[in-house]
Amino acid sequence: MDWIGAYRGGQRSRDWCDPSSPFTDLWDPRRVGDADDITSSLAHAHVDWRETDKAHIFRADLPGVKKEDLKVQVEENKILQISGERVKEKEDQNDKWHRVERQCGSFLRRFRLPEDANPNQISCTLENGVLNVTVPKVEKKPENKNVRQIDVV
Repeated sequence: MDWIGAYRGGQRSRDWCDPSSPFTDLWDPRRVGDADDITSSLAHAHVDWRETDKAHIFRADLPGVKKEDLKVQVEENKILQISGERVKEKEDQNDKWHRVERQCGSFLRRFRLPEDANPNQISCTLENGVLNVTVPKVEKKPENKNVRQIDVV
């Protein structure tokens, strides 16, 4: 019994791990973290997105990424794109490696900005491996509704 079957209480139904399933190529847990996939951990750089009264704030954990290797862009005033690369360190051939867990490679994250975002006022900082992107909201002007009071007779 596979681990998914055990999770389902032993039931074996047609699931996404079945090779004949059309969903197999979308995500296969057996392929996550393959040694050949140098971008696996960075391709999904962890990003938090929170909204305040005045702005949308994105925070991305990018340890080891230098400011020069990072790009923050806005496409068509709608899509916030964060991309970059963690460059592999120079290796000394005389060193004996016991473990290599940190990964290098490129990453790319894209977010559709909401209607109230002001793409012309975006600011960002990189500090201690954390990228902060602040997207201010467009100030809403109070609607001048022409309201008149009607007396009840």
